[in-house]
Order: sequence, then structure tokens, then C-alpha cells
Amino acid sequence: MLRCRVSELEDTRISPMARSKSSRRWLQEHVNDPFVKRAQVDGYRARAAYKLLELNDKDRLIRPGMLVVDLGSAPGSWSQVAGRLVGAKGRVVASDILPMDSLENVEFIQGDFTEEAVFEQIMEKLGGEQADLVISDMSPNISGIAAADQASSIYLAELALDLVRQVLKPKGNFVTKVFQGEGHDEYLREVRSLFEKVAIRKPEASRSRSREVYLVAKGRR
Repeated sequence: MLRCRVSELEDTRISPMARSKSSRRWLQEHVNDPFVKRAQVDGYRARAAYKLLELNDKDRLIRPGMLVVDLGSAPGSWSQVAGRLVGAKGRVVASDILPMDSLENVEFIQGDFTEEAVFEQIMEKLGGEQADLVISDMSPNISGIAAADQASSIYLAELALDLVRQVLKPKGNFVTKVFQGEGHDEYLREVRSLFEKVAIRKPEASRSRSREVYLVAKGRR
């Protein structure tokens, strides 16, 4: 399961007290986060919705009638945004190992998309069509070991790119989260070899202390 692999590498050198302090700090930051409060008002499932909304405003990714594949979709904020934007004539095929409540214009498949049975379900939902856009906001469980966490994040990005090769139509677009660090430059070169244009974005809703950035790849070769 994609999000469970990293948790097995949890660093036992980090004391329970340190973890408790870190958790309290995260909780306080989360409660006071303006995007969290905004999401509650606007009815989005998570603050991450504003990352995709900003990317879409800048790069014009999602249009009515499109077929979108959303990887690592739970709890559903990106699918929620995409479903609203593609409208009744479009579709979002979403997948995650975690459960996700239903959304309008979204077909959800629970499971690890790298497993054959789940992949076949995705292909069945696509119904012989190729996707206009693949989006991925996948993140590994954080272990506290920087090298392991970075390797796991690149691994997830590679898995997303493997799926892109199989389901994305020519001239289609791809958006994925990556973390800056070891393996980032090599991954960026790989994405650039497959797409005509690749931009690196840091949405306002992405916390400044986070090393996450988003690659917006347009025009599959």
C-alpha cells in the first residue's frame, strides 16, 4: 500500500516527547491556518483544494467535458475541484488506498493503483478513453528520516509518471507533487523528456516551510 511503506521506516531515535511537541505545533498551525478556515467556509474537504485552484488559474488545466485521473485522491479536495470544473459532461476517475466519500462527476476506486486488479478497474472506468489530465497530490507517511522520506516521495512521483505513460493522451497534461531534494533533478529531467513544457509551481496554499513543489507538465509528446 502506497502510504504505508514509509511508516515502516519510522525513526525510533525520535523520542515520544519530541513527537508530542511536534504534533502540538502542527495542530496549532493547522487550526490557525487561513486556508483551513477558508476551506470550511467554502465547503472544500481540505485546504489542498486551493493548491489545485491556483495551479488551474495559472495554467488553465481543467475545462468542462475533460476526463481527469486523480491519484492519491482522499479525502477528495482535488477531486472535488476537478469534478466541479469538468462539469456534468466530464468525468474524474479517482483512486486512493484510503476510503473517500462520493462526489459529483467523480468515480472512485479504492486500492493501490500499482496492483493489477486496481489498475484494471481504473482502465475499466476509463472505458477505452485516454485521459486529458492526470493529477497527483500523493505524499508518503513521514518517518522523520529525511533521506527515507525523500526517496519515498520520489518513488510515488515515479509511480504516477508510470501511470501517465499508460493512460494520458498525446498533448495531455500532468500535475504532480514532488519534494525538493535528492532525486528531484533526475525526476524533473525525466518529466521534461515526456512533455513539451514543464513549470515548477509553489502555490500560496503550500506552507512556506514545506519542500513540496508542483510540476505542471503540458503537452505530452
